[in-house]
Amino acid sequence: MNKRFNFKNGPILLFSLILLLKGAVAWFVVFDDGPSWSMVLTEIPFFMIVFSLIEWFATKRKILYYMIANLCITLIYFSVLMYYKYYGVIATYHALQQVDKVTKVGESTYSLITPYYLFIFVDIVFFLFLMFRPKYIAKWKERGSKRMNRMLLIVITAVSFGLCVFNIWPNHASMNEIKKAESMGILNYELYTLFADTREKDEIIDSKEITQQAVNDLKGTDTPATPQYWGAEKGKNLIVVQMESFQNFLIGLTVDGQEITPNLNKLVKENTYFNNFYTNAGQGTTSDAEFVVNTSFYVPKNEPATSSVYMKKELPSLPKLLSANGYDTATFHTNSVEFWNRQDLYKAIGFGKYYDQSFYGDDDHIAFGASDEVLYDKTVPELAKIDTGDKPFYAMVISMSAHHPYRMPEEKVKIKLPEEYDGTLLGDYIRAQNYADYAMGQFLEDLKTSGLWEDSLIVFYGDHQGVPMYTLGSKEKDLMEQLIGHEYGYTDMFNIPFIVHSPSGQLPAVMERTGGQIDIMPTVANLLGVSMEHQLHFGEDLFNQETNLIPLRHFLPTGSFLNDQTMYVTGKGYEDGSNFSLKDNSMTPDGSTEAQFTAAQRLLDLSNSYIMQLPDQQ
Repeated sequence: MNKRFNFKNGPILLFSLILLLKGAVAWFVVFDDGPSWSMVLTEIPFFMIVFSLIEWFATKRKILYYMIANLCITLIYFSVLMYYKYYGVIATYHALQQVDKVTKVGESTYSLITPYYLFIFVDIVFFLFLMFRPKYIAKWKERGSKRMNRMLLIVITAVSFGLCVFNIWPNHASMNEIKKAESMGILNYELYTLFADTREKDEIIDSKEITQQAVNDLKGTDTPATPQYWGAEKGKNLIVVQMESFQNFLIGLTVDGQEITPNLNKLVKENTYFNNFYTNAGQGTTSDAEFVVNTSFYVPKNEPATSSVYMKKELPSLPKLLSANGYDTATFHTNSVEFWNRQDLYKAIGFGKYYDQSFYGDDDHIAFGASDEVLYDKTVPELAKIDTGDKPFYAMVISMSAHHPYRMPEEKVKIKLPEEYDGTLLGDYIRAQNYADYAMGQFLEDLKTSGLWEDSLIVFYGDHQGVPMYTLGSKEKDLMEQLIGHEYGYTDMFNIPFIVHSPSGQLPAVMERTGGQIDIMPTVANLLGVSMEHQLHFGEDLFNQETNLIPLRHFLPTGSFLNDQTMYVTGKGYEDGSNFSLKDNSMTPDGSTEAQFTAAQRLLDLSNSYIMQLPDQQ
């Protein structure tokens, strides 16, 4: 005979209340309005369905199943708030598939943890403690043996299922993932994403429709018959320097009368500086930037480029293009080539040689490998050696010391900041970038003394954002506003510098037009006099175009893009989206069009479709 079930004393109510509190923590971190009554109506029905299944099918160890369900849902909430803290988007199963990478950047991940986040694990620790006390185990077993009334269980399940469907279906068409998750509920959104992705396949556009003219028409550009600066650096070496986490607001910045980046400030004054330039990196951050720069394709939708099927394709690329035009190619990075699957990336895009941790060693370790000083000190002699050959070369050099969370060894700190910066992410970021600039200064001197400076087209750019706006506390936001003169926002976060050193000295000093990493390949190809006529590219030569349209992916809601005036961030659709001025991040009522919104999505589809129809590597 079944024991009577008292709903008030049953585990279904207790565990629902526990998870509701945890959901409130996640909502507080992720959503602007924080927890609300809508949270109760969206999260609790999901709990109830899970717990109803336990009540229906579990006859023994019922409490254990409750604890397992509690742990699984807790981990989902924890993953969501941790991921949002850095990336500003809702983590889904796509992000969790990259969990192995998290273990390799442990310090960076742990730095995002705020003490109150750990509150959501308190009950789990408490339950584990009780498990080792026999009298409590007996009580829990007795409580778990009580059966719920089947009719009540059916009612709870039916009502909860109906509420979940009601929360999900009316909001499934929303393009903004944050708004979608808030309307559906976090757990409903996670479940919806899982099932939606298994049913929805990316449209593959017929290859006949994917032409350079189609791309140009969507972007509103024309290929000039006689491009300006064509072949201005013909026959020169190409050196591409990718600077870790470097944002544009650092250029010219002073704190307490001290220049943060004196060497780059000088570089900007003496060369060509694009001050309205933006990252196109996605979930793979640094490696995604490498992919975009070397292919002029967009990153995939839901995963890093290096973890995608893209790596199996015969990708047209800058290394392959230059190799076909008589160049040697190599890439330099102090981390292990296995990190972010770079061995696949370098094979796919065709670098002739790579230099990684096995070349640089692990001495003078900062972040995830040898310091930038070691990187530059060992790279220049190798470049000089390559330069003795008969061919010009293309070398990509990737810095890493200024990697999140920007914890610099004391002996590497070169600047003294005011006390208000102590213990802040912003302060650590400034110190790390000041050191990176110090190392860069030595690199520039070595390039000049080796003769490479005058014999090479050299470009410098940041790989991705370094100071996520979602991570900053109120104190740090105030400090940032004092530094840049306005509220820190999207346009500041994604704005990176792009600097071009031209041996010929023909190029203008400052370029104001909008650009992105997607544009680097066609821009340098034009300067080197290497034709891209037969190579599809989604970027444009920034010296020969007056307008631009750049879709943005992963760090902003689906549908977001850049044009020449604003950064558009999608709402549930185009109409309720927001435009942010590229000048000062202020919101403006206009600045974009629905035609641009549609064109930006089409560009992403064309890029993905083209890559997916490329032949596999042999």
